[in-house]
Amino acid sequence: MAQASDAARTVIMTVDDDPGVSRAVARDLRRRYGESYRIVRAESGESALEALRELKLRGDLVAVILADYRMPQMNGIEFLEQALDVYPGARRVLLTAYADTNAAIDAINVVDLDHYLLKPWDPPEEKLYPVLDDLLEAWRCSDFRPVPSTKVVGHRWSARSSDVREFLARNQVPYRWYSADEPEGRRLLAAAGADGQRLPLVITPDGTPLVEPEAPELAAQVGLATTPAADFYDLVVIGGGPAGLGAAVYGASEGLRTVLVERSATGGQAGQSSRIENYLGFPDGVSGAQLTERARRQAAKFGAEILTAREVSGLEVNGAARTVRFSDGSAVAAHSVILATGVSYRQLTAPGCDDLTGCGVFYGSALTEAASCQGQDVYIVGGANSAGQAAMYLSRGAKSVTLLVRGPDLAASMSYYLIQQINEAPNISVRARTVVETAHGTDHLEQLTLRDVDTGETELVDAQWMFVFIGAAPLTDWLDGTVLRDEHGFILAGPDLTPDGRPPADWELDRPPYHLETNIPGVFVAGDARAESAKRVASAVGEGAMAVMLVHRYLEQS
Repeated sequence: MAQASDAARTVIMTVDDDPGVSRAVARDLRRRYGESYRIVRAESGESALEALRELKLRGDLVAVILADYRMPQMNGIEFLEQALDVYPGARRVLLTAYADTNAAIDAINVVDLDHYLLKPWDPPEEKLYPVLDDLLEAWRCSDFRPVPSTKVVGHRWSARSSDVREFLARNQVPYRWYSADEPEGRRLLAAAGADGQRLPLVITPDGTPLVEPEAPELAAQVGLATTPAADFYDLVVIGGGPAGLGAAVYGASEGLRTVLVERSATGGQAGQSSRIENYLGFPDGVSGAQLTERARRQAAKFGAEILTAREVSGLEVNGAARTVRFSDGSAVAAHSVILATGVSYRQLTAPGCDDLTGCGVFYGSALTEAASCQGQDVYIVGGANSAGQAAMYLSRGAKSVTLLVRGPDLAASMSYYLIQQINEAPNISVRARTVVETAHGTDHLEQLTLRDVDTGETELVDAQWMFVFIGAAPLTDWLDGTVLRDEHGFILAGPDLTPDGRPPADWELDRPPYHLETNIPGVFVAGDARAESAKRVASAVGEGAMAVMLVHRYLEQS
Protein backbone atom coordinates (compact mmCIF):
# COMPACT_ATOMS: atom_id res chain seq x y z
CA MET A 1 0.00 0.00 0.00
CA ALA A 2 1.06 3.62 -0.59
CA GLN A 3 2.51 5.54 2.31
CA ALA A 4 0.32 8.21 3.83
CA SER A 5 2.78 10.92 2.83
CA ASP A 6 2.46 9.85 -0.83
CA ALA A 7 -1.34 9.68 -0.94
CA ALA A 8 -2.50 12.08 1.77
CA ARG A 9 -4.92 13.81 -0.60
CA THR A 10 -5.78 10.80 -2.72
CA VAL A 11 -9.41 9.68 -2.66
CA ILE A 12 -11.25 6.40 -2.88
CA MET A 13 -14.91 7.19 -3.65
CA THR A 14 -17.93 4.98 -3.05
CA VAL A 15 -21.41 5.74 -4.44
CA ASP A 16 -24.59 3.92 -3.33
CA ASP A 17 -28.12 5.25 -2.88
CA ASP A 18 -28.79 2.85 0.04
CA PRO A 19 -27.45 4.69 3.13
CA GLY A 20 -26.85 1.41 4.99
CA VAL A 21 -24.87 -0.11 2.14
CA SER A 22 -23.02 3.17 1.57
CA ARG A 23 -21.90 3.28 5.22
CA ALA A 24 -20.90 -0.39 5.13
CA VAL A 25 -18.72 0.06 2.05
CA ALA A 26 -17.10 3.18 3.51
CA ARG A 27 -16.53 1.38 6.83
CA ASP A 28 -14.74 -1.53 5.15
CA LEU A 29 -12.67 0.82 3.03
CA ARG A 30 -11.59 2.94 5.98
CA ARG A 31 -10.60 -0.12 7.97
CA ARG A 32 -8.16 -1.21 5.29
CA TYR A 33 -7.14 2.02 3.53
CA GLY A 34 -8.09 4.86 5.87
CA GLU A 35 -4.54 5.63 6.95
CA SER A 36 -3.29 6.17 3.42
CA TYR A 37 -6.37 7.33 1.48
CA ARG A 38 -9.30 9.63 2.07
CA ILE A 39 -12.60 7.76 1.75
CA VAL A 40 -15.40 9.87 0.22
CA ARG A 41 -18.91 8.50 -0.02
CA ALA A 42 -21.97 9.78 -1.89
CA GLU A 43 -25.56 8.56 -2.08
CA SER A 44 -26.39 9.53 -5.68
CA GLY A 45 -24.64 9.84 -9.00
CA GLU A 46 -25.40 13.57 -9.14
CA SER A 47 -23.87 14.33 -5.74
CA ALA A 48 -20.88 12.12 -6.54
CA LEU A 49 -20.21 14.03 -9.79
CA GLU A 50 -20.43 17.32 -7.92
CA ALA A 51 -17.91 16.02 -5.37
CA LEU A 52 -15.58 14.83 -8.14
CA ARG A 53 -15.65 18.25 -9.79
CA GLU A 54 -14.81 19.94 -6.48
CA LEU A 55 -11.93 17.51 -5.95
CA LYS A 56 -10.70 18.27 -9.48
CA LEU A 57 -10.72 22.03 -8.87
CA ARG A 58 -8.70 21.56 -5.66
CA GLY A 59 -6.16 19.41 -7.46
CA ASP A 60 -6.94 16.26 -5.45
CA LEU A 61 -6.31 12.79 -6.87
CA VAL A 62 -8.93 10.04 -7.18
CA ALA A 63 -7.56 6.51 -7.36
CA VAL A 64 -10.67 4.28 -7.36
CA ILE A 65 -14.41 4.86 -7.78
CA LEU A 66 -16.88 2.19 -6.66
CA ALA A 67 -20.47 2.71 -7.83
CA ASP A 68 -23.63 0.70 -7.25
CA TYR A 69 -25.39 -0.30 -10.47
CA ARG A 70 -29.01 0.12 -9.32
CA MET A 71 -29.41 3.80 -8.46
CA PRO A 72 -32.40 6.01 -9.36
CA GLN A 73 -32.11 8.94 -11.82
CA MET A 74 -28.57 7.89 -12.78
CA ASN A 75 -27.44 4.28 -12.60
CA GLY A 76 -23.88 3.22 -11.89
CA ILE A 77 -22.88 2.81 -15.53
CA GLU A 78 -24.22 6.25 -16.47
CA PHE A 79 -22.41 7.78 -13.50
CA LEU A 80 -19.10 6.08 -14.29
CA GLU A 81 -19.36 7.23 -17.93
CA GLN A 82 -19.53 10.86 -16.78
CA ALA A 83 -16.92 10.32 -14.06
CA LEU A 84 -14.58 9.13 -16.82
CA ASP A 85 -14.50 12.66 -18.23
CA VAL A 86 -13.54 14.17 -14.85
CA TYR A 87 -10.97 11.58 -13.71
CA PRO A 88 -10.06 9.40 -16.71
CA GLY A 89 -7.23 7.73 -14.80
CA ALA A 90 -9.31 6.55 -11.82
CA ARG A 91 -9.97 2.82 -11.63
CA ARG A 92 -13.70 2.02 -11.99
CA VAL A 93 -15.58 -0.69 -10.09
CA LEU A 94 -19.29 -1.54 -10.44
CA LEU A 95 -21.17 -3.08 -7.48
CA THR A 96 -23.89 -5.40 -8.75
CA ALA A 97 -26.34 -8.06 -7.70
CA TYR A 98 -26.11 -11.47 -9.36
CA ALA A 99 -29.07 -10.61 -11.62
CA ASP A 100 -27.16 -7.61 -13.03
CA THR A 101 -24.01 -9.37 -14.17
CA ASN A 102 -24.92 -8.96 -17.85
CA ALA A 103 -25.14 -5.20 -17.35
CA ALA A 104 -21.75 -5.28 -15.66
CA ILE A 105 -20.22 -7.16 -18.57
CA ASP A 106 -21.70 -4.62 -21.02
CA ALA A 107 -20.18 -1.82 -18.90
CA ILE A 108 -16.71 -3.14 -19.61
CA ASN A 109 -17.09 -1.75 -23.15
CA VAL A 110 -19.16 1.33 -22.29
CA VAL A 111 -17.03 2.82 -19.49
CA ASP A 112 -13.82 0.77 -19.75
CA LEU A 113 -14.77 -0.90 -16.45
CA ASP A 114 -11.84 -2.30 -14.46
CA HIS A 115 -13.83 -4.71 -12.29
CA TYR A 116 -17.27 -5.59 -11.04
CA LEU A 117 -18.08 -6.92 -7.58
CA LEU A 118 -21.10 -8.97 -6.56
CA LYS A 119 -22.97 -7.94 -3.43
CA PRO A 120 -22.58 -8.91 -0.66
CA TRP A 121 -18.77 -8.78 -0.62
CA ASP A 122 -18.34 -10.41 2.81
CA PRO A 123 -15.80 -11.26 3.93
CA PRO A 124 -13.98 -8.17 2.53
CA GLU A 125 -10.61 -9.80 3.22
CA GLU A 126 -11.41 -12.32 0.48
CA LYS A 127 -13.77 -10.53 -1.90
CA LEU A 128 -13.05 -6.79 -1.64
CA TYR A 129 -9.52 -6.03 -0.47
CA PRO A 130 -7.60 -8.21 -2.96
CA VAL A 131 -9.43 -6.52 -5.85
CA LEU A 132 -8.81 -3.03 -4.46
CA ASP A 133 -5.16 -3.80 -3.71
CA ASP A 134 -4.58 -4.76 -7.36
CA LEU A 135 -6.43 -1.71 -8.69
CA LEU A 136 -4.57 0.67 -6.40
CA GLU A 137 -1.24 -0.84 -7.41
CA ALA A 138 -2.17 -0.46 -11.10
CA TRP A 139 -3.23 3.14 -10.48
CA ARG A 140 0.01 3.98 -8.67
CA CYS A 141 2.00 2.57 -11.60
CA SER A 142 0.07 4.68 -14.12
CA ASP A 143 0.51 8.32 -15.10
CA PHE A 144 -2.21 9.47 -12.73
CA ARG A 145 -0.93 12.77 -11.45
CA PRO A 146 -2.54 15.95 -12.82
CA VAL A 147 -0.42 18.15 -15.02
CA PRO A 148 0.35 21.48 -13.32
CA SER A 149 -1.54 24.17 -15.13
CA THR A 150 -0.04 26.51 -17.70
CA LYS A 151 -0.45 30.25 -17.07
CA VAL A 152 -1.50 32.71 -19.78
CA VAL A 153 -1.14 36.47 -19.32
CA GLY A 154 -2.73 38.73 -21.90
CA HIS A 155 -5.24 41.44 -22.75
CA ARG A 156 -8.96 40.74 -22.63
CA TRP A 157 -9.52 42.12 -26.14
CA SER A 158 -6.58 40.57 -27.95
CA ALA A 159 -6.93 38.28 -30.95
CA ARG A 160 -3.62 36.56 -30.25
CA SER A 161 -4.50 35.98 -26.59
CA SER A 162 -7.82 34.52 -27.68
CA ASP A 163 -6.08 32.21 -30.17
CA VAL A 164 -3.69 30.89 -27.51
CA ARG A 165 -6.49 30.25 -25.02
CA GLU A 166 -8.56 28.46 -27.65
CA PHE A 167 -5.56 26.37 -28.74
CA LEU A 168 -4.87 25.23 -25.17
CA ALA A 169 -8.53 24.57 -24.38
CA ARG A 170 -9.18 22.53 -27.52
CA ASN A 171 -6.05 20.45 -26.89
CA GLN A 172 -7.21 19.71 -23.32
CA VAL A 173 -4.22 21.54 -21.82
CA PRO A 174 -5.13 22.94 -18.36
CA TYR A 175 -4.33 26.63 -18.04
CA ARG A 176 -5.15 29.66 -15.93
CA TRP A 177 -5.88 33.06 -17.45
CA TYR A 178 -4.55 36.31 -15.98
CA SER A 179 -5.29 39.77 -17.31
CA ALA A 180 -2.17 41.88 -17.81
CA ASP A 181 -4.02 44.76 -16.12
CA GLU A 182 -4.65 42.90 -12.87
CA PRO A 183 -2.18 42.57 -9.95
CA GLU A 184 -1.45 38.86 -10.39
CA GLY A 185 -0.95 39.32 -14.12
CA ARG A 186 1.51 42.15 -13.48
CA ARG A 187 3.35 39.99 -10.93
CA LEU A 188 3.73 37.18 -13.46
CA LEU A 189 4.99 39.61 -16.11
CA ALA A 190 7.56 40.97 -13.67
CA ALA A 191 8.67 37.48 -12.65
CA ALA A 192 9.19 36.59 -16.31
CA GLY A 193 11.08 39.82 -16.99
CA ALA A 194 8.47 40.91 -19.53
CA ASP A 195 7.29 44.50 -19.97
CA GLY A 196 3.84 43.58 -21.26
CA GLN A 197 4.36 45.19 -24.66
CA ARG A 198 4.33 41.80 -26.38
CA LEU A 199 1.49 39.54 -25.29
CA PRO A 200 0.33 36.95 -24.57
CA LEU A 201 2.92 35.61 -22.17
CA VAL A 202 2.63 31.87 -21.58
CA ILE A 203 4.34 30.32 -18.57
CA THR A 204 4.66 26.55 -18.89
CA PRO A 205 4.29 24.21 -15.90
CA ASP A 206 8.07 24.03 -15.50
CA GLY A 207 8.27 27.84 -15.36
CA THR A 208 9.48 28.52 -18.92
CA PRO A 209 8.18 31.89 -20.19
CA LEU A 210 7.04 32.09 -23.83
CA VAL A 211 6.31 35.50 -25.38
CA GLU A 212 3.80 35.51 -28.25
CA PRO A 213 4.44 31.81 -28.94
CA GLU A 214 3.44 30.30 -32.25
CA ALA A 215 1.41 27.09 -32.15
CA PRO A 216 4.29 24.63 -32.83
CA GLU A 217 6.46 26.12 -30.07
CA LEU A 218 3.55 26.27 -27.66
CA ALA A 219 2.52 22.68 -28.43
CA ALA A 220 6.02 21.35 -27.84
CA GLN A 221 6.44 23.25 -24.57
CA VAL A 222 3.15 22.08 -23.03
CA GLY A 223 3.78 18.42 -23.79
CA LEU A 224 1.94 17.85 -27.07
CA ALA A 225 3.67 15.61 -29.60
CA THR A 226 4.83 17.53 -32.67
CA THR A 227 7.50 15.29 -34.21
CA PRO A 228 6.87 11.85 -35.75
CA ALA A 229 8.64 8.96 -34.05
CA ALA A 230 9.47 7.30 -37.39
CA ASP A 231 10.15 8.23 -41.00
CA PHE A 232 7.81 5.68 -42.54
CA TYR A 233 4.32 4.40 -41.61
CA ASP A 234 1.63 2.18 -42.99
CA LEU A 235 -0.86 5.04 -42.83
CA VAL A 236 -0.73 8.82 -42.46
CA VAL A 237 -4.03 10.46 -41.55
CA ILE A 238 -4.12 14.19 -42.27
CA GLY A 239 -6.68 15.99 -40.12
CA GLY A 240 -7.93 15.28 -36.60
CA GLY A 241 -11.67 15.81 -36.92
CA PRO A 242 -14.22 12.99 -36.55
CA ALA A 243 -13.18 11.41 -39.87
CA GLY A 244 -9.47 11.56 -39.04
CA LEU A 245 -9.93 10.29 -35.49
CA GLY A 246 -12.18 7.50 -36.77
CA ALA A 247 -9.53 6.51 -39.30
CA ALA A 248 -6.78 6.62 -36.64
CA VAL A 249 -8.78 4.41 -34.26
CA TYR A 250 -9.60 1.81 -36.91
CA GLY A 251 -6.20 1.93 -38.56
CA ALA A 252 -4.22 1.50 -35.33
CA SER A 253 -6.63 -1.08 -33.88
CA GLU A 254 -6.26 -3.20 -37.00
CA GLY A 255 -2.48 -3.31 -36.84
CA LEU A 256 -1.48 -0.49 -39.18
CA ARG A 257 1.34 1.71 -37.94
CA THR A 258 -0.62 4.95 -37.95
CA VAL A 259 0.22 8.61 -37.43
CA LEU A 260 -2.40 11.38 -37.37
CA VAL A 261 -1.29 14.91 -38.26
CA GLU A 262 -3.38 17.87 -37.07
CA ARG A 263 -2.57 21.52 -37.72
CA SER A 264 -4.41 22.93 -34.71
CA ALA A 265 -6.38 20.68 -32.35
CA THR A 266 -8.14 17.35 -32.67
CA GLY A 267 -11.91 17.50 -33.07
CA GLY A 268 -12.22 19.80 -36.06
CA GLN A 269 -15.43 21.81 -36.22
CA ALA A 270 -17.24 19.10 -34.27
CA GLY A 271 -14.76 19.52 -31.43
CA GLN A 272 -15.94 23.10 -30.97
CA SER A 273 -19.60 22.12 -30.66
CA SER A 274 -21.12 22.81 -27.26
CA ARG A 275 -23.63 19.96 -27.59
CA ILE A 276 -24.19 17.19 -30.14
CA GLU A 277 -27.54 15.53 -29.49
CA ASN A 278 -28.13 13.42 -32.61
CA TYR A 279 -24.99 11.27 -32.45
CA LEU A 280 -25.76 7.58 -32.05
CA GLY A 281 -25.31 6.22 -28.54
CA PHE A 282 -25.56 9.51 -26.63
CA PRO A 283 -29.27 10.06 -25.92
CA ASP A 284 -28.52 12.91 -23.52
CA GLY A 285 -26.07 14.54 -25.92
CA VAL A 286 -22.33 14.95 -25.70
CA SER A 287 -20.11 17.98 -26.11
CA GLY A 288 -17.70 18.09 -28.99
CA ALA A 289 -14.82 18.35 -26.52
CA GLN A 290 -15.93 15.21 -24.66
CA LEU A 291 -16.39 13.22 -27.86
CA THR A 292 -13.04 14.40 -29.19
CA GLU A 293 -11.13 13.62 -26.01
CA ARG A 294 -12.59 10.13 -25.80
CA ALA A 295 -11.75 9.47 -29.46
CA ARG A 296 -8.22 10.83 -28.99
CA ARG A 297 -7.65 8.60 -25.96
CA GLN A 298 -9.05 5.65 -27.89
CA ALA A 299 -6.70 6.22 -30.83
CA ALA A 300 -3.72 6.57 -28.48
CA LYS A 301 -4.76 3.41 -26.61
CA PHE A 302 -4.45 1.43 -29.84
CA GLY A 303 -1.03 2.92 -30.56
CA ALA A 304 -1.74 5.70 -33.06
CA GLU A 305 0.65 8.65 -32.90
CA ILE A 306 -1.05 12.05 -32.80
CA LEU A 307 0.95 15.08 -33.91
CA THR A 308 -0.36 18.56 -33.15
CA ALA A 309 0.43 21.97 -34.65
CA ARG A 310 1.93 20.51 -37.81
CA GLU A 311 0.98 22.26 -41.05
CA VAL A 312 0.99 20.01 -44.11
CA SER A 313 2.13 21.74 -47.28
CA GLY A 314 2.41 19.05 -49.93
CA LEU A 315 1.82 15.47 -51.04
CA GLU A 316 4.20 13.60 -53.33
CA VAL A 317 4.24 10.20 -55.02
CA ASN A 318 7.61 8.48 -54.77
CA GLY A 319 7.19 5.00 -56.21
CA ALA A 320 5.12 2.95 -53.78
CA ALA A 321 5.55 5.59 -51.06
CA ARG A 322 3.31 8.57 -50.45
CA THR A 323 5.30 11.47 -48.96
CA VAL A 324 3.64 14.14 -46.83
CA ARG A 325 5.62 17.36 -46.59
CA PHE A 326 5.34 19.83 -43.70
CA SER A 327 5.60 23.60 -43.91
CA ASP A 328 8.93 23.54 -42.03
CA GLY A 329 10.51 21.45 -44.80
CA SER A 330 10.44 18.10 -43.00
CA ALA A 331 8.47 15.12 -44.28
CA VAL A 332 7.03 11.73 -43.40
CA ALA A 333 6.20 8.88 -45.78
CA ALA A 334 3.77 5.98 -45.77
CA HIS A 335 2.24 3.23 -47.86
CA SER A 336 -1.10 5.06 -47.78
CA VAL A 337 -2.68 8.40 -46.85
CA ILE A 338 -6.16 9.39 -45.73
CA LEU A 339 -7.09 13.02 -46.32
CA ALA A 340 -9.47 14.11 -43.55
CA THR A 341 -8.67 17.81 -43.56
CA GLY A 342 -12.27 18.92 -43.06
CA VAL A 343 -13.51 22.42 -43.67
CA SER A 344 -13.26 25.85 -42.08
CA TYR A 345 -15.93 28.50 -41.63
CA ARG A 346 -15.98 31.10 -44.38
CA GLN A 347 -14.91 34.58 -43.37
CA LEU A 348 -17.35 37.47 -43.26
CA THR A 349 -16.36 40.07 -45.84
CA ALA A 350 -18.28 42.91 -44.17
CA PRO A 351 -16.10 45.95 -43.33
CA GLY A 352 -14.69 45.86 -39.81
CA CYS A 353 -14.89 42.10 -39.33
CA ASP A 354 -11.24 41.38 -40.15
CA ASP A 355 -9.95 44.01 -37.72
CA LEU A 356 -12.21 42.78 -34.90
CA THR A 357 -11.61 39.03 -35.32
CA GLY A 358 -10.71 37.71 -31.88
CA CYS A 359 -11.92 40.97 -30.32
CA GLY A 360 -15.62 40.24 -30.21
CA VAL A 361 -15.89 38.58 -33.64
CA PHE A 362 -15.23 34.85 -33.53
CA TYR A 363 -15.42 32.03 -36.06
CA GLY A 364 -16.84 28.88 -34.53
CA SER A 365 -17.96 28.43 -30.96
CA ALA A 366 -14.88 29.87 -29.20
CA LEU A 367 -16.17 28.25 -26.03
CA THR A 368 -13.43 29.91 -23.96
CA GLU A 369 -15.34 33.16 -24.50
CA ALA A 370 -18.73 31.81 -23.39
CA ALA A 371 -18.31 32.80 -19.74
CA SER A 372 -17.76 36.43 -20.75
CA CYS A 373 -21.12 36.49 -22.56
CA GLN A 374 -23.06 36.31 -19.29
CA GLY A 375 -25.83 38.91 -19.33
CA GLN A 376 -24.77 40.18 -22.78
CA ASP A 377 -26.53 40.45 -26.15
CA VAL A 378 -25.01 37.87 -28.49
CA TYR A 379 -25.35 37.58 -32.27
CA ILE A 380 -24.78 34.36 -34.19
CA VAL A 381 -24.41 34.34 -37.96
CA GLY A 382 -25.47 31.13 -39.68
CA GLY A 383 -28.34 28.69 -39.90
CA ALA A 384 -26.81 25.20 -39.74
CA ASN A 385 -26.55 22.80 -36.78
CA SER A 386 -23.32 24.29 -35.45
CA ALA A 387 -24.97 27.71 -35.20
CA GLY A 388 -28.03 26.24 -33.51
CA GLN A 389 -25.94 24.30 -30.98
CA ALA A 390 -23.97 27.44 -30.14
CA ALA A 391 -27.20 29.44 -29.74
CA MET A 392 -28.61 26.92 -27.27
CA TYR A 393 -25.37 26.82 -25.29
CA LEU A 394 -24.87 30.58 -25.10
CA SER A 395 -28.52 31.20 -24.26
CA ARG A 396 -27.95 29.65 -20.82
CA GLY A 397 -26.18 32.78 -19.64
CA ALA A 398 -26.61 35.48 -22.28
CA LYS A 399 -29.27 38.14 -21.95
CA SER A 400 -30.33 37.49 -25.54
CA VAL A 401 -29.15 35.47 -28.53
CA THR A 402 -30.05 36.54 -32.06
CA LEU A 403 -29.55 34.19 -35.00
CA LEU A 404 -28.92 36.04 -38.29
CA VAL A 405 -29.93 33.86 -41.25
CA ARG A 406 -29.64 34.81 -44.90
CA GLY A 407 -32.34 32.34 -45.94
CA PRO A 408 -36.09 32.51 -45.24
CA ASP A 409 -35.91 30.21 -42.20
CA LEU A 410 -33.84 27.52 -40.46
CA ALA A 411 -35.53 24.49 -42.04
CA ALA A 412 -33.23 24.25 -45.04
CA SER A 413 -30.02 23.62 -43.08
CA MET A 414 -30.79 22.84 -39.42
CA SER A 415 -32.01 19.61 -37.83
CA TYR A 416 -35.61 19.56 -36.71
CA TYR A 417 -34.80 18.87 -33.04
CA LEU A 418 -32.62 21.98 -32.86
CA ILE A 419 -35.26 24.16 -34.51
CA GLN A 420 -37.76 23.01 -31.90
CA GLN A 421 -35.37 23.81 -29.06
CA ILE A 422 -34.65 27.27 -30.46
CA ASN A 423 -38.36 28.00 -30.86
CA GLU A 424 -38.92 27.11 -27.21
CA ALA A 425 -36.00 29.15 -25.84
CA PRO A 426 -37.36 32.46 -24.52
CA ASN A 427 -34.18 34.48 -25.08
CA ILE A 428 -33.35 33.27 -28.63
CA SER A 429 -34.74 35.08 -31.66
CA VAL A 430 -34.24 34.41 -35.36
CA ARG A 431 -33.88 37.20 -37.91
CA ALA A 432 -34.33 35.68 -41.37
CA ARG A 433 -33.15 37.30 -44.61
CA THR A 434 -30.67 39.39 -42.59
CA VAL A 435 -26.93 39.84 -43.05
CA VAL A 436 -24.14 41.80 -41.38
CA GLU A 437 -23.36 44.96 -43.33
CA THR A 438 -20.62 46.40 -41.08
CA ALA A 439 -18.93 45.65 -37.76
CA HIS A 440 -18.05 48.71 -35.63
CA GLY A 441 -15.60 49.13 -32.77
CA THR A 442 -12.17 50.41 -31.82
CA ASP A 443 -10.35 47.79 -29.75
CA HIS A 444 -13.37 45.43 -29.61
CA LEU A 445 -16.78 44.93 -31.21
CA GLU A 446 -19.32 47.56 -30.12
CA GLN A 447 -22.04 47.67 -32.80
CA LEU A 448 -23.30 45.93 -35.93
CA THR A 449 -25.09 47.32 -38.96
CA LEU A 450 -27.62 44.73 -40.12
CA ARG A 451 -29.22 44.71 -43.57
CA ASP A 452 -32.49 43.17 -44.74
CA VAL A 453 -31.60 41.40 -48.01
CA ASP A 454 -35.10 41.91 -49.45
CA THR A 455 -35.75 45.57 -48.67
CA GLY A 456 -32.19 46.83 -48.30
CA GLU A 457 -33.11 48.56 -45.03
CA THR A 458 -30.35 48.76 -42.41
CA GLU A 459 -30.39 48.87 -38.63
CA LEU A 460 -27.62 49.74 -36.15
CA VAL A 461 -27.60 47.49 -33.07
CA ASP A 462 -25.37 47.31 -29.99
CA ALA A 463 -23.29 44.14 -29.95
CA GLN A 464 -20.20 43.01 -28.06
CA TRP A 465 -20.18 39.39 -29.25
CA MET A 466 -20.66 37.83 -32.67
CA PHE A 467 -20.01 34.18 -33.51
CA VAL A 468 -19.89 33.24 -37.19
CA PHE A 469 -20.87 29.85 -38.66
CA ILE A 470 -21.26 30.39 -42.40
CA GLY A 471 -20.46 28.06 -45.25
CA ALA A 472 -17.73 25.48 -45.49
CA ALA A 473 -14.39 26.16 -47.16
CA PRO A 474 -12.38 22.94 -47.68
CA LEU A 475 -8.80 23.05 -46.42
CA THR A 476 -7.36 21.61 -49.62
CA ASP A 477 -5.46 24.40 -51.40
CA TRP A 478 -2.16 22.66 -50.60
CA LEU A 479 -3.28 19.77 -52.85
CA ASP A 480 -3.53 21.94 -55.97
CA GLY A 481 -1.97 20.18 -58.93
CA THR A 482 -1.79 16.83 -57.13
CA VAL A 483 -5.25 15.63 -56.10
CA LEU A 484 -8.30 16.33 -58.28
CA ARG A 485 -10.91 18.63 -56.71
CA ASP A 486 -14.21 20.17 -57.81
CA GLU A 487 -14.73 23.86 -58.54
CA HIS A 488 -15.25 24.57 -54.83
CA GLY A 489 -12.09 22.78 -53.72
CA PHE A 490 -13.72 19.59 -52.41
CA ILE A 491 -11.82 16.38 -53.19
CA LEU A 492 -13.15 14.04 -55.87
CA ALA A 493 -13.03 10.33 -55.18
CA GLY A 494 -14.36 6.97 -56.36
CA PRO A 495 -17.32 7.22 -58.77
CA ASP A 496 -16.95 11.01 -59.01
CA LEU A 497 -13.64 10.42 -60.80
CA THR A 498 -15.23 8.21 -63.45
CA PRO A 499 -18.47 9.93 -64.54
CA ASP A 500 -18.04 8.60 -68.08
CA GLY A 501 -16.93 5.16 -66.95
CA ARG A 502 -13.29 5.84 -67.68
CA PRO A 503 -10.57 6.29 -65.02
CA PRO A 504 -8.96 9.73 -64.57
CA ALA A 505 -5.95 10.75 -66.62
CA ASP A 506 -2.63 9.26 -65.43
CA TRP A 507 -4.44 6.44 -63.60
CA GLU A 508 -2.10 3.50 -64.15
CA LEU A 509 -3.90 0.62 -62.41
CA ASP A 510 -6.13 -1.90 -64.20
CA ARG A 511 -8.98 -1.28 -61.75
CA PRO A 512 -11.10 1.84 -61.17
CA PRO A 513 -10.52 3.91 -58.01
CA TYR A 514 -12.08 2.51 -54.86
CA HIS A 515 -15.07 4.32 -53.39
CA LEU A 516 -13.10 6.85 -51.29
CA GLU A 517 -9.88 6.72 -53.31
CA THR A 518 -8.61 9.84 -55.04
CA ASN A 519 -6.90 10.03 -58.43
CA ILE A 520 -3.70 8.96 -56.65
CA PRO A 521 -3.76 5.23 -55.79
CA GLY A 522 -3.39 4.69 -52.06
CA VAL A 523 -4.56 8.19 -51.19
CA PHE A 524 -8.10 8.28 -49.80
CA VAL A 525 -10.45 11.00 -48.56
CA ALA A 526 -12.96 10.92 -45.70
CA GLY A 527 -15.32 13.41 -44.11
CA ASP A 528 -16.28 16.95 -45.00
CA ALA A 529 -13.39 17.52 -47.43
CA ARG A 530 -14.90 15.00 -49.84
CA ALA A 531 -17.14 16.30 -52.59
CA GLU A 532 -20.84 15.70 -51.88
CA SER A 533 -20.19 14.50 -48.31
CA ALA A 534 -23.02 14.47 -45.76
CA LYS A 535 -21.44 17.05 -43.39
CA ARG A 536 -22.45 15.11 -40.27
CA VAL A 537 -20.30 13.73 -37.46
CA ALA A 538 -21.62 10.18 -37.77
CA SER A 539 -21.03 9.99 -41.52
CA ALA A 540 -17.50 11.40 -41.10
CA VAL A 541 -16.63 8.74 -38.51
CA GLY A 542 -18.10 6.08 -40.80
CA GLU A 543 -16.08 7.28 -43.77
CA GLY A 544 -12.92 7.23 -41.66
CA ALA A 545 -13.57 3.58 -40.82
CA MET A 546 -14.47 2.75 -44.44
CA ALA A 547 -11.31 4.43 -45.72
CA VAL A 548 -9.21 2.16 -43.49
CA MET A 549 -10.98 -0.90 -44.92
CA LEU A 550 -10.09 0.32 -48.41
CA VAL A 551 -6.51 0.98 -47.31
CA HIS A 552 -6.25 -2.69 -46.34
CA ARG A 553 -7.61 -3.69 -49.74
CA TYR A 554 -5.10 -1.41 -51.47
CA LEU A 555 -2.17 -2.76 -49.44
CA GLU A 556 -3.16 -6.36 -50.10
CA GLN A 557 -3.08 -5.74 -53.87
CA SER A 558 0.05 -3.59 -53.95
